[in-house]
Amino acid sequence: MKISLPLAAIALLCALPAHALDDRTIKQLNALAPDERREQRCDMEAMDRIRKDADFKPDKVIAYTFESPVEQGNAIRAPGAVFRSGGDWYRLKYKCETGEQGLEITSFDYKIGSKIPREEWEKLYLYE
Repeated sequence: MKISLPLAAIALLCALPAHALDDRTIKQLNALAPDERREQRCDMEAMDRIRKDADFKPDKVIAYTFESPVEQGNAIRAPGAVFRSGGDWYRLKYKCETGEQGLEITSFDYKIGSKIPREEWEKLYLYE
């Protein structure tokens, strides 16, 4: 069975993750320290997954609002994270593991929590 080159290229592109990183984003992430890179990459993955799986349009994730993230090797657990969608903030927990460079997501799991009342935003350093 012979597969044409264009067909093989299309199959390869379809296999890429939906949130493939562009060169500019990779350059910006590579400028960060490895632990910061991993956290930022996992925050990006959280936004992408929430956008796909739920009725939210997140534009910001913060991993450390209620509790500091816990890092172990290439994994990060963010039990006190938040995300913003539609002008409101919501609690978020996620577990994320990346490849050695902190760019490739190898596993990701998350849980959306409750909406954060606006009167709590200031003390949590959240903004509109």
